[in-house]
Amino acid sequence: MDFNHIPVLLDQVIDGLNIKEDGIYVDGTLGGAGHSLEIVKRLKGGKLIGIDQDTNALKKAEEVLKDYKDKIILVHNNFENIDKVLDELNIDKVDGVLLDIGVSSHQLDEQERGFSFHQDADLDMRMNRDQDFSAWNVVNEYSQEELADIIWKYGEEKWAKRIAEFIVEERKEKTIDSTLELVEVLKKAIPAKVRRENHPGRKTFQAIRIEVNRELDVLTNVIPKIVAKLNKGGRLAIITFHSLEDRIVKESYRDLYKDCVCPPELPICMCDKKREIKIITRKPLVATEKELEENVRSRSAKLRVAEKK
Repeated sequence: MDFNHIPVLLDQVIDGLNIKEDGIYVDGTLGGAGHSLEIVKRLKGGKLIGIDQDTNALKKAEEVLKDYKDKIILVHNNFENIDKVLDELNIDKVDGVLLDIGVSSHQLDEQERGFSFHQDADLDMRMNRDQDFSAWNVVNEYSQEELADIIWKYGEEKWAKRIAEFIVEERKEKTIDSTLELVEVLKKAIPAKVRRENHPGRKTFQAIRIEVNRELDVLTNVIPKIVAKLNKGGRLAIITFHSLEDRIVKESYRDLYKDCVCPPELPICMCDKKREIKIITRKPLVATEKELEENVRSRSAKLRVAEKK
């Protein structure tokens, strides 16, 4: 297992979580355990629960965190199920949760996983390799309309309709089985002038990956669950890498911050909604110049932090 994880926005995350020595913290997207290592170093009587659906990431984390075995609990699961994971561990509330959303650098580097449009591999893109549904199913089984819809919605790709049309045409000859076979189709569908500006696979691969792993649904569903599990003063820190994810976090925080959602014409509040969080970062935190030089992946990273009221 040879992958090096450079944790993105590390200093901002540690500051944002406001770590207490005896607190309980959750890293919901363990990855290479770079963030987790810095969290656990600051714990004395506290605990860190690390969750990841990728067994390779869990093995790597075990190695990275080996000096802190008494302070960590590693769990193979999707962070979407954080409430169930904590219930099974008999943990009622926690003091902080970190989510680092999207594909990790080691997953991109593992050629056979099929996340990269630069390397040839089976069309896979599953973060959880126990699930049956993969990128192959999306590319070969979705209708033209469904393909166009997800490529537009999740990839924000303006050539989505044309790409879907070309994929379906190609499928009439034979199934599209590998990443580079898909890239060849994308090259045919996207005009040469546009291809020179950006790799033709970038947006479509992102869209398919999001669909395979239900990434945006998972993020939308989990934020209220996490807030319900935070102690008063507990922090939620979420790192995102593209506008679709960042928008979900921003809007979820805004909704949880609202005190009353009754129509203004009602004389008294009937909704009983109470403000659940304080928003710590009015604007998302981004990488410093120094980090941008050291870690290309931090270029599009945005961190938003909220605190439980």
